[in-house]
Amino acid sequence: MSQLYLQPHQARKREPTAYENLLGDSLERAFTADIVELEGLVAYLNDHGPQPQETSQMWTAELLAAELKRLGAD
Repeated sequence: MSQLYLQPHQARKREPTAYENLLGDSLERAFTADIVELEGLVAYLNDHGPQPQETSQMWTAELLAAELKRLGAD
């Protein structure tokens, strides 16, 4: 019997927004550059974007963690 699995796109409730696609693409580029720690990701996003959607301030560890939690709850 084969293992059942779920493709990530099967679990989403809607198409990602342009902002979510930009953020995801930027995080993927950071991961490709072996940047995997939160502080490194924050620095990468501040250098390469996108900026936080809900505020004009720069990314912080707390802000990025909250944003990823929010996006994961959708």
